[in-house]
Amino acid sequence: MARQCEICGKRPGVGYSVSHSAVRTKRRFLPNLQRVRAATVGGSRRRIVVCTNCLKSGRVKRASYPA
Repeated sequence: MARQCEICGKRPGVGYSVSHSAVRTKRRFLPNLQRVRAATVGGSRRRIVVCTNCLKSGRVKRASYPA
């Protein structure tokens, strides 16, 4: 599974870890991805990988569970 949001396409970013002595080593900034059951356009439910930004902004509608 690729570390990518299926809604907005957010992916890992790259940068440096900088120590106290200013030595720089490469590192990755991973997005906060969650697997959620979401309601799709056809009314069916599907499990997708989305970032928490999309969840909080309401771009993803969570599927309601049958009672």
